[in-house]
Amino acid sequence: MQKILLVVLIFIVTACAQVPITGRSQLSLVSNDEIMSLSADEYKKVVSSSKTVTTGEYAQMVNTVGQNIKTSVEKYMNDNGLGDRIAGFNWEFNLIDEPTVNAWCMPGGKVAFYTGIMPLCQNEVGVAVVMGHEVAHAIANHGAERMSQAMALQFGVATLETAMGQDPSTTQQIFLQSIGISSQVGILSFSRKHESEADKMGLIFMSMAGYDPREAPKFWERMSANSSGQPPEWLSTHPSHERRIQDLNENMPEALKYYKP
Repeated sequence: MQKILLVVLIFIVTACAQVPITGRSQLSLVSNDEIMSLSADEYKKVVSSSKTVTTGEYAQMVNTVGQNIKTSVEKYMNDNGLGDRIAGFNWEFNLIDEPTVNAWCMPGGKVAFYTGIMPLCQNEVGVAVVMGHEVAHAIANHGAERMSQAMALQFGVATLETAMGQDPSTTQQIFLQSIGISSQVGILSFSRKHESEADKMGLIFMSMAGYDPREAPKFWERMSANSSGQPPEWLSTHPSHERRIQDLNENMPEALKYYKP
């Protein structure tokens, strides 16, 4: 029994990675190539089944900001010897015509904004607040980390290939949950951690791209004013708006070091 536990411990330790910028250790049982392949397929389904907006001010803003943050993030990653973490990224930026106040980024740089969030963004800087945050989820490999955690709970220590062989249906559902399509109370603490981490990284990413990070708390003030009410933070996959604004202000001095208008 002790030998088995030792093998498991060694496997988990060697399967750890570090998040860029924050340096936090994370479990990594799923490779970039594996999760990006799943992500590309799922993203294609979403885009093909949705009405995308390709012209107009909003579409141009999403694409312009996306390209600027992509360029800055890639430069940072390559300059710091982290280029392998974004190898194979095939960036896409789409605006979907739905009133939902939302945006997301799947592994591999697959970004979607919904028209419902654009009035709250107001301008390119507001889009950069959201874009930086969502891109940070992909750069930090949050999807792969959540999938690794869920696989460890469901299958024990196993690779994605092993899990797919054992139960492809469950593994597919784990993937959908891991990229935020659904959630369970059992993994909410990880989600809040990821959201807060993405806030910090996103603040720095927008600064690198030349967008004033001091606009980020203002965006969340608008988001708070637009919300009809939030569930208690312990029952939410996201930090409260108030906590978010507080944390952003605390991280502002570090973000401003990267800001060059």
